[in-house]
Amino acid sequence: MSLKGKLNRLKSHMALAENSAPSEEIHSDKRETDEIPYIEKWENLDAKPFWFDGQYCFVREKTYPLDYQHGLYQLGEFHRAVSLWNNSESLHPLSSKDHDSFDLFFFDTETTGLGGGAGNTIFLLGHAQVFQDRIVVKQHFLPKPGNEVALYQSFLSDVNTKTLVTYNGKAFDWPQVKTRHTLVRDLVPGLPAFGHFDLFHAARRLWKDRLDSVKLSIVEREILMIQREHDVPGYLAPMIYFSYVQTQDPDQISGVLTHNEIDILSLISLYIHLSYRILFPGVEASDSEQFEVARWLLASGDNQTAFDTFKAVADRSETREFEAKFEMAMHYKRNKSMQEALPLFKSVAEGSSMRQKAKAAVELAKYYEHKEKNYQLALTYATTAYLTIKDKDQALKTNSEKVKMELLKRMKRLGNKLE
Repeated sequence: MSLKGKLNRLKSHMALAENSAPSEEIHSDKRETDEIPYIEKWENLDAKPFWFDGQYCFVREKTYPLDYQHGLYQLGEFHRAVSLWNNSESLHPLSSKDHDSFDLFFFDTETTGLGGGAGNTIFLLGHAQVFQDRIVVKQHFLPKPGNEVALYQSFLSDVNTKTLVTYNGKAFDWPQVKTRHTLVRDLVPGLPAFGHFDLFHAARRLWKDRLDSVKLSIVEREILMIQREHDVPGYLAPMIYFSYVQTQDPDQISGVLTHNEIDILSLISLYIHLSYRILFPGVEASDSEQFEVARWLLASGDNQTAFDTFKAVADRSETREFEAKFEMAMHYKRNKSMQEALPLFKSVAEGSSMRQKAKAAVELAKYYEHKEKNYQLALTYATTAYLTIKDKDQALKTNSEKVKMELLKRMKRLGNKLE
């Protein structure tokens, strides 16, 4: 560690006057700056060196106006989305109720590999916040291995929000940050506790059947109408970074910086889009999206909103009608309102959806066997369920032997009761 770094570290443990310099020395003298290769090129990329303990990283900052159009949305619409959540009673996991707009921290990393573990180095930490009058994107870049103390010191100086917004960040980005932070945790501030909105799981819920993949680049193109031009593919980022480390020429890494910047802006557009789909499913969403939103609301414990959304799907959709009616019937059953559930179960059992038809027939068989003691009608519905599942297996090349065996046992038991 340099003498300058040791002195800076010592300052943090001393009672200094108010006008004393802080321990995090983020400026350097001209001699130090001149020692950085291609410093003028970095300045042209809106990046400045951040010095700490004799190490440096680069901090790049860009500001966007609220009317900046990124795909379907102007980024300033994020304020409306947060306001809508604050005025909603929804229990949805993506609700930003009790948040200000700047409380959400849109975050993405670039690493030297796609695997986990201590051998995978994060070389770029990017984040954005939406303020009242602008959007600010910041990127903290590691110019060479060994400078991670400066990298994490600069990054942790900016983390002052309460909820991360990522894309697959729960499984990858934030665990990687935790892993790398452990290597320097005695030299930099600790990681804060965050709430976390992972938009990858939202995209998978809504569009897994519609899209070939729910990679962010595909969601951007197919859902948000974001068109990237001359973009550096994410899988090339590690190779480009290793090449940059050899030359230190920022021209080589500028495309990766732009790629990461677009990723972060896309998280803002995606959060707006998902918020509208969840809060206004009858207006904004397709039948399939509306049905998946209802299932998501149900899983979140927002039962009444989920029921209302299923009803809207059943009333308007031909493709998801029977699935929605089945979910409505199950809602009534859970609330011990079988008289309301029975007409819905019967409608589904007579419908065209093989999967839902079998499930509804099983529910009817249970009801007539155990509640009405009408064994003949129960046997009729059990038989309907068995034959439907058999036809489904033949048509779709599926295997439901366990379910069929259970139905055969039920049919045998009902036959014995009838005798």
